[in-house]
Amino acid sequence: MRARIALTAAVVAAVAALFAAPAAGQKLLGSYQSLTTAAAQQATQAAFARCQKDGFTVAVAVVDRAGQPLALLRDNLAGWHTSQAAIGKASTAVSFRTDTTELAASLQAGRSSSGIREWPGIVAVGGGMMIRAKGALVGAIGVSGAPTGDADDACAKAGIAAINDAIELE
Repeated sequence: MRARIALTAAVVAAVAALFAAPAAGQKLLGSYQSLTTAAAQQATQAAFARCQKDGFTVAVAVVDRAGQPLALLRDNLAGWHTSQAAIGKASTAVSFRTDTTELAASLQAGRSSSGIREWPGIVAVGGGMMIRAKGALVGAIGVSGAPTGDADDACAKAGIAAINDAIELE
């Protein structure tokens, strides 16, 4: 009986070793870069300043690479909807890995993927732009409240420009 238990234990241990061997050679943890809160605040403030200079009352949001907000700044005169729209634009850009102006063009009515516009949380209008560092997606910025998507994009570009050199060198 003891011999049988010992043999069963040896077989179980051998089978476990066979399955554990490939896992031991695999990488089980990933590493990636993402924006810091300080970088998000700096980008938000620069985009906000650009919009104020242009006379626009907006909200600006920066999200991390997972689409979670890191910074939000809203002009006290901006509409109530601008905060959520800015977060939505930034989250949409990072989720689809494309700027929202480009995404909006690809999702026009009559196109096969136009239904994506109806998904909860998707904001496919100009003003959401990806933020990249060393070629990697590290977050996104969203601006809402300027009279056009192009104006929102211009403010977003100013925010990205404010941190671009610093994040490329990090």
